[in-house]
Amino acid sequence: MSFISKKSKIVPSFVKKNNQHKFDRFRLKYNTFSYERFDYKINPDHISIKYTFKLSNRYTFSPELTIHKNRLLDYLPSKEEMDNLVFQIGMIELISYWKAACPPVIEIKPFHLDKEQIEFWKKVYYHGLGEFFYLNGIKANEEDFVDIKSSVASKTELIKLKPDKNSVIVPVGGGKDSVVSLELLKNNFHVLPFILNPRRASKDTVKVAGFDKEDTLKVSRTIHPQLLELNKMGYLNGHTPFSALLGFITILLGILSKTAYIALSNESSANEPTVKDGPNHQYSKSFEFEKDFKHYVEKYITSDVNYFSFLRPISELRIASLFSQYTKHFPTFRSCNVGSKTDSWCGTCPKCLFTAIILSPFINPAELSKIFGKEIFDDSNLLEHFKELTGIAEVKPFECVGTVNEVNLALHLALKKNSSDLPYLLNYFVSTEVYKKYSEVNVEDEMKFSSDHFLQEPFLTILKNAVEKKG
Repeated sequence: MSFISKKSKIVPSFVKKNNQHKFDRFRLKYNTFSYERFDYKINPDHISIKYTFKLSNRYTFSPELTIHKNRLLDYLPSKEEMDNLVFQIGMIELISYWKAACPPVIEIKPFHLDKEQIEFWKKVYYHGLGEFFYLNGIKANEEDFVDIKSSVASKTELIKLKPDKNSVIVPVGGGKDSVVSLELLKNNFHVLPFILNPRRASKDTVKVAGFDKEDTLKVSRTIHPQLLELNKMGYLNGHTPFSALLGFITILLGILSKTAYIALSNESSANEPTVKDGPNHQYSKSFEFEKDFKHYVEKYITSDVNYFSFLRPISELRIASLFSQYTKHFPTFRSCNVGSKTDSWCGTCPKCLFTAIILSPFINPAELSKIFGKEIFDDSNLLEHFKELTGIAEVKPFECVGTVNEVNLALHLALKKNSSDLPYLLNYFVSTEVYKKYSEVNVEDEMKFSSDHFLQEPFLTILKNAVEKKG
């Protein structure tokens, strides 16, 4: 059987460019990127934050954050403490603007950074931009891709707090992972859902889980228009470590709400590189970043807010199993980046296909078709994405997707739920070498509980009980 239809438009999920010449030319033209200042104003109903970055004094960027205040944000730090919190967010925000021209020097003006801090930021920038460098065809190394300078004598002070140890902030994106975290924690803690740039799926997730507007923390973030103009003019563009930005914002919210815990929903699968021995699209969701971030926060911001990923010990496959029991969320959850603005599943991207694959062992085919609005496994246009996800292609999609192992295992399990008349992609799968390779994979090996995590009690017990109950 031929698996390529004449009508199919089979294309890879990414295009690799050769922008080394742009990188070299821009670094000669723009030698310095400066973090000039930050400003904030505490208003009765919101806190407005504004940053000022400059690209060799030729372009100025002024991105903004707005923290929408409610009864949950009732603690006011000292000016010195607030300065530290706002400054740190700017350190991760700036990388979105630096990447337009990649100047060889970043000058930090608001605060002093010691050697360890500079090493932390260089690592975050380099690995967080791994996909950016790879897809732009840029050769760079961690040692000399940028020189971070900080000559200001001022120094940040650690923030002391007596947080509520019954409270936990849970960031919500609208996908299956945050659904699982919300549902498992809400009966054991005072959960504060947090949404950055609220969209329908994230708001619906919070609502369906039983929270109202006053129970939710909301922050709005805007990209400065000057960056969008540079993108149109052909300046460099690409993926940045968004989850790292999310991390620093949640630390600020943890202080403002006097909350002891911040529970992310990053899983063990996020540790697998997108390219073998290369960049990881999910670097800022990885356990390595989590370790570095926790150490940095404890040493330079506060040791009284505990940041960790609640789902870190388990895989995407296990999370899908847990999610499948929350049928009330099926109509409203969304994991598609392409359809995020229209609150829809596009049905044509790697993320849609991966989500369908990982859920397929636990949700029947008819229900899956209802979720995605189509029989997604019968779409021949998705063949290249399918090859990337299963490891037939050399590079995984640059998306937040699971490991090659669990994708193949999920497909084996899904085959048991389908009739002999298989849809296109499953029919293709059984003809491949990876099908044979993974036919003897032990389900328990992929579903096991990892020891690489920072869960304390009772979070560890809550997750283990949920896993054991589901089986």
